[in-house]
Amino acid sequence: MNIRVNNATKYIRGSLILNSVTMDLKGGKIYGLKGPNGSGKTMVMRLIGGLIYPTSGEILIDGQKLGSSFDFPPSMGLLIENPAFLPNYTGIKNLELLAEIKSNIKIEQIRNVLTDVGLDPNDERKYRKYSLGMKQRLGIAAAIMEEPDLILMDEPTNALDDNGVEQICQLLRRERDRGAIIILSCHNNATLENMSDELFLVSDGSVRKEVNNE
Repeated sequence: MNIRVNNATKYIRGSLILNSVTMDLKGGKIYGLKGPNGSGKTMVMRLIGGLIYPTSGEILIDGQKLGSSFDFPPSMGLLIENPAFLPNYTGIKNLELLAEIKSNIKIEQIRNVLTDVGLDPNDERKYRKYSLGMKQRLGIAAAIMEEPDLILMDEPTNALDDNGVEQICQLLRRERDRGAIIILSCHNNATLENMSDELFLVSDGSVRKEVNNE
């Protein structure tokens, strides 16, 4: 998958939210969005994910216009803000229900991804009994379980301890290495810089590419 964000501007209720954003994104890379809270990082992800459409400009996915050829990227997993799960179902049951929408994966793959994110697939606790860290891990599992071509991760390390952060970093590298485009934001700049193949600085709705951080 290749994504081109071409001079995309977004106004909401008369306020400029994103200003002439241009980005070229290719499979097999992790792109970090760096900037303070309120700078527009989440809005950039929403734009690329088809959750909002630009007022002007366009997003092209493999040459096809988002919002015209399709409403959402055809192969996408995302963790943006608080993931919504059914509170009275277990983690694995929640993922099974999500998997039924496309019927792309089997139960064994769901069990494996739960283990990969540090959750026990045999845990019979309902989602409402999960800690914040467990909820975050389940959200990450839901985003990656179908091996999508595009993965949007807004603050995936929230509520995780150091071991959990490293575990998720390893998972995202694995997804990158199989060819996914990963767009990542993280409040910890050291983690973000360590994870990212390329960095974009987001400030007041404008986006510019930072010097290579190798």
